[in-house]
Amino acid sequence: MLLIFKYDRQTVTIEKTTKNELYRISYHEAINQIQFIKNKYGYPPLFGKEKDQSFHSSIETIYQTFNGADLYPSVEEKAAHLLYFIVKNHSFVDGNKRIAAMLFLYFLDRNNLLYDISGNKRIADNALVAITLLIAISKPEEKDLLIKVIVNLINNNN
Repeated sequence: MLLIFKYDRQTVTIEKTTKNELYRISYHEAINQIQFIKNKYGYPPLFGKEKDQSFHSSIETIYQTFNGADLYPSVEEKAAHLLYFIVKNHSFVDGNKRIAAMLFLYFLDRNNLLYDISGNKRIADNALVAITLLIAISKPEEKDLLIKVIVNLINNNN
C-alpha cells in the first residue's frame, strides 16, 4: 500500500538494494536462453528473431558507466532496466514481452535475488505480467518512475 501511495505522489525512491553482482549477463548467453525457451515451448520460427542490433544494446546498456561509476549501481536497477529496455526497444519480430520477462527472471535468479530468504518469489508471476504490460503501454517520460516501482517490487524489502 505504501508503494501505491508513493507512486501516486511520485515520491518512489530506490533503497535497500544489492550492490554485489554475482552474475553478468552477456548477449550470447541471452540469445542461448531465448533459443532454449523457444525449443522448450515450441514457439514459432519468428519468436526471438532479431530485427536489428537493439537487443545487443539492451544488454550492454545495463552495464554502462560514467566517470568510472555504474549508471545502474544495484543488481535490482540493472534487472529493472533490462526488463524495460527489452520491452521498449522491441528488438524482436515476436516475443518481446515474453523474452523480457524471462530474461528478467533469469538475471534475478543468477544473482540469487529471485527468491527471498523464505524461498518465496520476490515478484509473483501475475505481478510480472502486469508490470511488463504496463511498461509496454507506458510513455517514455514514465520510465524513471516505472524503474523505481520495479526495484521496489524486488528489493530487499521483499
